[in-house]
Amino acid sequence: MPVLALLAAVFVVGVEQTLQWRYGATGIVGLLLLTIGIKAKSPAISSIGAVVLAVLVSGPAL
Repeated sequence: MPVLALLAAVFVVGVEQTLQWRYGATGIVGLLLLTIGIKAKSPAISSIGAVVLAVLVSGPAL
């Protein structure tokens, strides 16, 4: 079980660092809103976070 928790923590840190490197502070804010919305079971907050991340990812294509 501790190995699974360690792998999950490494994965989360890796995703956060990739977002920070590629999309800056706005990517971290989007991920934070998405995470808080899911944990709080608030569809509005999680939707805002998802939209922020989607706009960041699709920004160059628009």
